[in-house]
Amino acid sequence: MIEVTDLSKSFGEIEALHEATFTVAEGEFVALIGPSGCGKSTLLNMVSGLMQPTSGTIRYDGALVDEINTRVGYMTQNETLLPWRSVADNISVPLEIRGVAKAPRRAAIDRIIETVGLTGFAAHYPSQLSGGMRKRVQLARTLVYEPETLLMDEPFGSLDPLLKLVVQEELLRIWETSRKTVLYVTHDLGEAISLADRVIVFTRRPARISAIFTIDLPRPRDIGTLRGTPEFAMLYEHLWEALRGEVVV
Repeated sequence: MIEVTDLSKSFGEIEALHEATFTVAEGEFVALIGPSGCGKSTLLNMVSGLMQPTSGTIRYDGALVDEINTRVGYMTQNETLLPWRSVADNISVPLEIRGVAKAPRRAAIDRIIETVGLTGFAAHYPSQLSGGMRKRVQLARTLVYEPETLLMDEPFGSLDPLLKLVVQEELLRIWETSRKTVLYVTHDLGEAISLADRVIVFTRRPARISAIFTIDLPRPRDIGTLRGTPEFAMLYEHLWEALRGEVVV
């Protein structure tokens, strides 16, 4: 579904990403991990078409990405809910932009509210919700127009560890049903192992791909149970060894 070939990106004299090459299959969940500032978010921006590479190419479903990619949904690390809009009206934004009529828009919003576990909160405002619930609203807004692929840039990084586990479980449940293609940026090794089929490890800037790990753990996954297994511990150790030398203290 996504084909990245010799992809590089520079900002003036600063090279953020250097000749990255990888593919993501349809329905695959791939995590990107590496030191802060190594170009992972920049890579998502290029896959979405929000930013163009300095050199190299990105193809989505065989077509060159040279403009905004409307077939993907993008959930960023920043909270982007509109405080003056209710949960339902926040979720409605992408459908309004696309000109979806009121009746089908309402039906789609009702379905996605149930999917993400927010039944009963449609009329609430962001200030009335917990951090985990606000993240669910952002996820619902990303999913409501049914993008083929999800680009997720540390979407749960701001949550405390317990809330993060709960929302990760929700994401896995939704993904197991939909099997959308996912490209997921994280700094959390445990999160990458728990969620992904493969983990791509980047070096410090200029980011190069240093390793790709296959997460050969059975699905469906119970994150709480999984993290206590020897297999998880071994994968965590291997990932950390790949990253240790890239972390600047």
